[in-house]
Amino acid sequence: MIEVTNVTKKYGDHLAVDHLSFHVEKGQIYGFLGPNGAGKSTTMNMITGYLAASEGTITVNGKDILKDPEEAKRCIGYLPEIPPLYPDMTVGEYLKFVADLKKIPRKQQQEQLEAVLEMTQIEDMKDRLIKNLSKGYKQRVGLAQAILGNPEVIILDEPTVGLDPKQIIEIRDLIRRLGEQHTVILSSHILSEVSAVCDRIMIIAHGKLVASDTPEGLKHLMSGSMELSMTIKGEEKNILEALTQIEDVDLAQTIETDEKGDVKIRVVAKEGKDIREEVFYALADNRLPIMEMNYLEKSLEDIFLELTQEEDK
Repeated sequence: MIEVTNVTKKYGDHLAVDHLSFHVEKGQIYGFLGPNGAGKSTTMNMITGYLAASEGTITVNGKDILKDPEEAKRCIGYLPEIPPLYPDMTVGEYLKFVADLKKIPRKQQQEQLEAVLEMTQIEDMKDRLIKNLSKGYKQRVGLAQAILGNPEVIILDEPTVGLDPKQIIEIRDLIRRLGEQHTVILSSHILSEVSAVCDRIMIIAHGKLVASDTPEGLKHLMSGSMELSMTIKGEEKNILEALTQIEDVDLAQTIETDEKGDVKIRVVAKEGKDIREEVFYALADNRLPIMEMNYLEKSLEDIFLELTQEEDK
């Protein structure tokens, strides 16, 4: 659907995007992650044709965004971080204006306008001036203009920035619904948002792609050795002895002992080994009851920080 090949963008001596390449497949929601200044918005602007790449090529549905811009852009609906609204128009007037700009045939306009008003839940705002709308409703109007014309690809740059928690949840639900019929690229630095709605995640740092996978794949890729946090009843010496005799245990370390005689232990497995069953039976054989066992899995936040910090080095 979208092919970004060896794309570079320079602003004078500043390299904003550095030989970036990736492929976007049809019918999925992609999360485009990166810290501020990583090159996310610049990349979005190049994909949509707002900016020209210094080097490399971008094709949308087989159409080069620079050589055949009208056909390529016909496939794209775009919501920039600041929605392109005209505050002195009503919602209905503005969307009619956008429909004309997108060259939607007059016979289809009314049907499409009603559909996007319903999808974004702004039917009641149709006759309101845009300048009198709340931030959340303005964002919905921005989404409505992106959806008009039923483009195959919808690109959303920080779509929930500045919204309250209720509005964020509503916009996320809308993005999920859009993903049922469109390919969606969602740019954000809010990790919980990306993990909640996206099928695949691309992480960019300093203009370079540092990871691309499903949320589960990224966690598996960066998981390293299994680590357990356990609370065990018994003598510290006996607990450590039982754990260190397990072949696949790389480290057993006491964290603290409370007044009840419970010992909190950190246990690290050898790489690629799942030790939970072995640990359970070893402690049970030694009559050392496990009061609590937690598998310390890396969050998307941990993975994001690890990948972007590695790029900083």
